[in-house]
Amino acid sequence: MKKYILKRLLMMVLTLFIVATLTFFLMKMIPGSPLGNTMKLTKAQQLAVEKQYGLNKPVWQQYLAYMGGVLHGNFGMSYQYNSTSVASLIGHRVGPSVLISFQALVLGVVVGIVLGCVGALNKGTWADAASSTLAVIGISFPSFILAILLQYYLGFKLGWFPVANWNGFPSTILPTVALSAVPMAQVSRFVRTEMVEVLNSDYILLAKAKGLSVAQVVFHHALKNSIIPALTLIGPLAVTLITGSMVVENIFSVPGIGELFINSVLSNDYPVIMGLTMFYCLLLCGILLLTDVVYGLVDPRILSKEKGEH
Repeated sequence: MKKYILKRLLMMVLTLFIVATLTFFLMKMIPGSPLGNTMKLTKAQQLAVEKQYGLNKPVWQQYLAYMGGVLHGNFGMSYQYNSTSVASLIGHRVGPSVLISFQALVLGVVVGIVLGCVGALNKGTWADAASSTLAVIGISFPSFILAILLQYYLGFKLGWFPVANWNGFPSTILPTVALSAVPMAQVSRFVRTEMVEVLNSDYILLAKAKGLSVAQVVFHHALKNSIIPALTLIGPLAVTLITGSMVVENIFSVPGIGELFINSVLSNDYPVIMGLTMFYCLLLCGILLLTDVVYGLVDPRILSKEKGEH
């Protein structure tokens, strides 16, 4: 297990290094000075500010300084938010984004598992067709369109939930439902496919021959082995929800990192853009690492295969 984790940690460090390097040089390739979009300065003032931020140094020196800061968790200072540190900005904004994304992931996975089981246990019936239709709609229907519809009908017309702003748990319900459609659809299709295959396996037929009830066969045998492969989906889905919630956050005025990222792009606030990119990458790598470890613990064959390769 130690070698298994160490190998993935090394891959994670390499990935972060590549992303940090590419992001830095891509920002430098954008023409113009970012200070011109955020500050009304004379030429002399702009040169002074560039000196203050180290933008007057050669690119390779800026790169070394940036990478040195990244190693210490320092992503620099924002140009737009009155020289506030990027780490501080992300720290204050990450809470709402993580909250609605976590709620959406839990809701989507739970409903997806239920729909997948219903479809597999009723293969070829109207229940299977209905669950498959919901899955297709969830995948093909953009989250921001669903968010607008929920906001208009459940928020504006019926008045059941807040239309916008961030004021307690009720404000999280509509964005959570809007974001949960994609994980629900993907988990539903995956679980259905796996469970149909598992239900036709020899050990399930043996369990039925022993006289076990349908509930025992499903919950003690079929469901467990159908969900294990689905663990590989949860990691990427979690990060996809956080990174893909930008438009939904804007629709419901959620003060999260999505709004911060959009404002930073519009104002060419490069330190914030690079910091958020690194944050997203770190989050993805961390969740994928955790998923690999959990998957290895749940299914020891993964660890055996790793040892066999060596």
